[in-house]
Amino acid sequence: MKTEEAAAVAGVSAPVGFRWFRHAGGVNPCLSTTVSGRFLSFGEREEIALLRAQGHGVRAIARQLGRSPSTVSRELRRNASTRTWRLKYKASIAQWHAERRARRPKVAKLVVNDRLRVYVQERLAGAVCAPGGRAVGPPGPEWKGKNKPRRGDRRWVQGWSPQQIASRLRVDFPDDESMRISHEAIYQALYVQGRGALKRELVACLRTGRALRVPRARTRQKAWAHVTPEVMISERPTEADDRAVPGHWEGDLLIGLERSAIGVLVERATRFTMLIHLPREAGFGTIPRTKNGPPLAGYGAITMKNALVSTMTTLPEQLRRSLTWDRGKELSAHAQFKVETGIPVYFADPQSPWQRGTNENTNGLLRQYFPKGTDLARWNAEELEAVAATLNSRPRKTLDWRTPAEALNIYLQSSQQHGVATTG
Repeated sequence: MKTEEAAAVAGVSAPVGFRWFRHAGGVNPCLSTTVSGRFLSFGEREEIALLRAQGHGVRAIARQLGRSPSTVSRELRRNASTRTWRLKYKASIAQWHAERRARRPKVAKLVVNDRLRVYVQERLAGAVCAPGGRAVGPPGPEWKGKNKPRRGDRRWVQGWSPQQIASRLRVDFPDDESMRISHEAIYQALYVQGRGALKRELVACLRTGRALRVPRARTRQKAWAHVTPEVMISERPTEADDRAVPGHWEGDLLIGLERSAIGVLVERATRFTMLIHLPREAGFGTIPRTKNGPPLAGYGAITMKNALVSTMTTLPEQLRRSLTWDRGKELSAHAQFKVETGIPVYFADPQSPWQRGTNENTNGLLRQYFPKGTDLARWNAEELEAVAATLNSRPRKTLDWRTPAEALNIYLQSSQQHGVATTG
C-alpha cells in the first residue's frame, strides 16, 4: 500500500501520513493480529508446574507438551520464583515474569548504557585523523533530514556499519555481556524516532547516507578498452582465485570532477587498502586540450605506471605476486611496470566487474569519503593515507571480524617465523 493510500485509510492528509512514515524511519511495523504459538500459554505453564511437582524430567515434560526440551528448560530457569532459596516453579509467577519481560516498548540499551552508546557513536561518527591526530576532510553539509548530497562533499567519519559495530563488540569486550547490541537495534536507534539515544542525523555517517531505509540498489559499470589475450584474467594463477595466499592485488581508479582521480589498490586475501595520490600535471587547466596531447590529468600511462611502481615496491617480496586491473588505458604501460617490479598484470573481462569484486566493494566504501562529482585533486597524500588507515582499521565479517591491518600483520609475522624456522 502506498503512503497516500495508507493516509486515506487512517483518515489523515497525505503530508501527515508522510510525516508519520518518516518518524518511523521508513520501516513498516509488522504487527501480528494474533498471539504467536511459539510462546508458552498460561495453560501450558500450569501443566509444567504440575508435571514438575510430580517429579517428571525436562524431556518428559517436553514430550507431554509437544515442545522442545530447550523451551521447557529455559522456562524453568528464567521464570521460576526467586524469593525462596530453592528455585520453585509456579504457573502464576512464571506468567507474571513472562508478561513483564514482553512489555513494549522496552527502554533501549543505548539509552541506559552510556559506555555502549559512546562506543557506537565513535565508530559511526568518529573523525578521520592524520597520523599527527589532526582531523582531516571536509566539514560536510548541514543535516536537513534528506539523503546524502548528490555530487557533493560529505563529512569524513569512521563510518563503521552497524553489523561491524555489533560484531566487533564481542572481540573488544569478550567478557562484558553489557557491551552487546544487535545491528538491527542500532539501525532502529538511528531511523526510528524516539527508539534510541542516537541522533537522527547520524544516518548521514552510514555509507549509503539515506534518510529512510530502502531496498538496496546496485549499479553497473561498463568496462572498455582492449588488452592482449596473454594478460587476460583467465591467465592469472589459480592461487589468486581462492585468496589462500596474500600478495594478489586488485586495482582501479576512483574518478572525480575535472578529470581528477585517486588510485586504489586492494589486497584480495586481507582486504588491505592502499590509496595512490595522483596530482595533476603542470599546465592542467591552462594549456588547451589537444587530441593526442600530453596527459595532464595525473593518470596518464607513464604517470600511472610510475605511481604504481613507487607504491608497490615498498611492499615485502611475498606481497608482490600479481595485480588485476580494470580495462582502462591508464595501465597500458603494464609491460614496463612488470619489468620494473616483477609483478605480472592481468585485466578483467569486458563488463565483468564481479571479477574484481573486492576492488568494486572498496570503491563503494571510498565513495563515502570521495563522492562522485567532487574534485579529488584537493586531497594530499597524507589525507589519503588517513582514509586508507580508517578502512584498514574497520573489522570485516569475511575476516572473522579482524581488521585488514590485523590480518596482514598476522600473515607477515607467520611468514617471518616460518622463514626463521626454515633457515634454522
